[in-house]
Amino acid sequence: MISMTLAQIAESVGGYLDHVTDTTTEVTAPAAFDSRHVTPGGLFACLAGNRADGHDFAGSAVADGAVAALAARPVGVPAIVVPDVLGALSSLAKAVHNRYDGTTVALTGSAGKTSTKDILRQILDCHGTTVATERSFNNEIGFPVTVLRVTADTRFLVLEMGARNRGHIRQLAETAPPQIGAVLGVGSAHLGEFGAREAIATAKRELVEALPGHGTAILNADDPLVLAMADHTPAGVLLFGRHADADVRAENVTVDASGRAAFTLTWQDKSAPVRLRIVGEHHLTNALAAAAIALTCGVPFHTTAGALSTATLLSGSRMEVTDRPDGITVINDAFNASPESVRAALASLAHLAAGGRPTVAVLGEMKELGAAAEAIHEQIGDLVAHHRISRLVAVGGPNAGLIAKAAQRGGVPAEHVADKSAVLPLIAPALTDRQIVLVKGSNSAALFDVAADLITAQ
Repeated sequence: MISMTLAQIAESVGGYLDHVTDTTTEVTAPAAFDSRHVTPGGLFACLAGNRADGHDFAGSAVADGAVAALAARPVGVPAIVVPDVLGALSSLAKAVHNRYDGTTVALTGSAGKTSTKDILRQILDCHGTTVATERSFNNEIGFPVTVLRVTADTRFLVLEMGARNRGHIRQLAETAPPQIGAVLGVGSAHLGEFGAREAIATAKRELVEALPGHGTAILNADDPLVLAMADHTPAGVLLFGRHADADVRAENVTVDASGRAAFTLTWQDKSAPVRLRIVGEHHLTNALAAAAIALTCGVPFHTTAGALSTATLLSGSRMEVTDRPDGITVINDAFNASPESVRAALASLAHLAAGGRPTVAVLGEMKELGAAAEAIHEQIGDLVAHHRISRLVAVGGPNAGLIAKAAQRGGVPAEHVADKSAVLPLIAPALTDRQIVLVKGSNSAALFDVAADLITAQ
């Protein structure tokens, strides 16, 4: 964290100091809201959760090196006491960001945020010190904690912005105003909260509306709802995609037998070949977005193209392909699931099986789809049949059952189980040489545990 004294922090968050003997003591390390992740020199944010109250762990956090706690009440150790810990965390992030003079990049979209961030981080690391959102910590807790990781020598700050309601992205952008904002796409994730894709687009648009006139809005030219945002920003606009009008675009796209895309990256009068290491043609959009952001940040074109060809997905459980010694392949794409990402994963599974390998799809039901949930789950089942998946196991409640029923109507052997514990006993004994197993589901279903078990179940 950019160094601040306890007195300065207390003033910036509207709190008072308790059990502090030296108000000039500096906080130099990031904040943590899990006492197991405390960094010496940092702050411990006492958040109250469903299972535990951080205030109960303030003493151990300070013993482990935290300078003080950020708390809603005195905790018997050095603390900055505030009315609202979460609100104070955002206020502190805003104060730190005001002292930061590097480049702030924000990105949003219904899918692909974390993958794009992972790729971008690896490109920017070639050009300067970079701090980026860990995994997908893009909400009102993870966002300020990420901002508080910047130091005086941080050149780039890369922030994911998630939204569950109107105004969320606007609030995040007020905490850490970006100079560069990218919108990857508008899909059906959180359709239950917003009601329509157009409403989702309006929420995502808050990012480009918040950009300054000297900033840059980076928009997906292949998504009409995103492209329309060009008329709603004071910033300059840079387009990416396969569309001929895109400023940063992919030409001559091919996908090899391993599901990895190759293409010619084109920008201005420059072009270079790129071969992604990441499985799934849908990651081409994420790679182009990352390239457009990197170029806007001043990374040389050929450095950008070279880094695209070596980048991997750092956050885990995203199209992670493991070939077992017995010839079975497990694809762990279980970190999260939206209708668009499930469709992309099934397309990748079908592509990998083009040589005749049998396939198994383990699909969890998707959440937060509102009134459209039943129809969307049935569509996924139809898509399983369309791709001629050899076997389906649908995991979860009634909507998972709809996936199975639709797949069965299309001629696919399909089972519906209530939870992940039933998956391994059901499919592991039947796995044979050369089969490919895709595991995909919402984070709450924790199907990544199933993937891990399948990898070791030999």
